[in-house]
Amino acid sequence: MNRHPRRAVLRGALLGAGAALTGCSDSPAGAPASSAAAPASASGPAATPQEGKAVLLAYFSRAGENYFNGGRRRLTVGNTEVVAGMISRLIGCDVHRIEASDPYPDDYRPTVERNVREQNEGARPGIANPLTSIERYDTVLLGSPIWNVRAPMIMTTLVEGLDFTGKTIHPLTTHAMSGLGTTERDYAASCPGAALGEGLAIRGEEVADAAPAVEAWLRRIGLLTR
Repeated sequence: MNRHPRRAVLRGALLGAGAALTGCSDSPAGAPASSAAAPASASGPAATPQEGKAVLLAYFSRAGENYFNGGRRRLTVGNTEVVAGMISRLIGCDVHRIEASDPYPDDYRPTVERNVREQNEGARPGIANPLTSIERYDTVLLGSPIWNVRAPMIMTTLVEGLDFTGKTIHPLTTHAMSGLGTTERDYAASCPGAALGEGLAIRGEEVADAAPAVEAWLRRIGLLTR
């Protein structure tokens, strides 16, 4: 776990304003959890991407107690998973939900504390269902929340175990105030040989109304053409 260089953590941003994953959390959608979009699945997309372009959507999402406009709200479906569901219904893609070998706590504060440790240590959390190859894909959408200005360290575990040579990567994030965070820089460093395309950042509190932004993004990057 500690074979990688220690990374600095912005503790002030993490612990300020009473919310350690504030600008960076897989935050609750701007609607009750019961009205969240269904989880993503690989079945029944409404349209196909550009002909000949195989697409993988790989994402990590956390439900449970999340940040919401300075407070907390419990989600039955994590925000990143809500957005992943929107994407999988719009385009033809394979979907892989990343599951942690050691699941993150349901409560907010213990998740914050674990994330601090993992960032400080440059940890590589284990993945229960690792991908062994992405050879057949031309484009990979990497979805995650932003925790303390960057994607959870489990996303680094994922990408470092795969060969992205010749692939196009598009980051996808849900956040409170940090947008794409450091994902573009981090994936550029962790995925040598890949081309980094336009990313999409959706504020967690606005996920329920994000379908137009998601569709527009998919059109801009050439994955939705009809």
